[in-house]
Amino acid sequence: MALVRLELRAVSKTYRNGGPAGEVLHDISLTAEAGTVTALVGRSGSGKTTLLNLAGAMDFPSSGEVLIDGRATQALSDAELTALRRRSVGFVFQFFQLLPNLTALENVELPLLLSRASKARQTALDRLGWVGLEDKAGSMPYQLSGGQMQRVAIARALVHAPDLLIADEPTGNLDNASGENVLELLRRSASDFGATVLLATHSAEAAAMADVRVALRDGRVRSIER
Repeated sequence: MALVRLELRAVSKTYRNGGPAGEVLHDISLTAEAGTVTALVGRSGSGKTTLLNLAGAMDFPSSGEVLIDGRATQALSDAELTALRRRSVGFVFQFFQLLPNLTALENVELPLLLSRASKARQTALDRLGWVGLEDKAGSMPYQLSGGQMQRVAIARALVHAPDLLIADEPTGNLDNASGENVLELLRRSASDFGATVLLATHSAEAAAMADVRVALRDGRVRSIER
């Protein structure tokens, strides 16, 4: 039986910014298993990024539950949430978010240093090698192409072998060749590390390589294709 790493149970999210309440997500239920890739597709404003934030415990639902490895995120203490984000969840963003004053290797190593992991430097080197950039370990971000920066970001996200890898438009800022390379790495993240990959995308190519495609519209699930 497949291991369910992520589960959303009747999740809704409403924001109140001093005016009328606005519901961004409505009654979302889905599961994602270990070693699989799930793509969230839909127009801008459909709720993809909000769903990713909930799935990664960066935000919490107004109603319903988000469970990571069977634990409801809303029930965790601040210390438990910090540990969860550092050890169990990896994030990849459209605009890379590398620290400009650190080398590629130092960017990858940083999450391990923050969590006081052993053998941080060697593990970071291993992950850079896995994305094919061991020769760029000493390079600063400004010396790298967009595709290379995103590969460094993937290495950083995977450096602690997270159960859940969340990617928000990971190919949105790349040319076609670099985008294809990044998608292959995300696919391999599931197969090589057993990660549960959840990505939001406008890319038909990214959606096509996923095991599951969840179509969102106006904060609701329109369809789930497997």
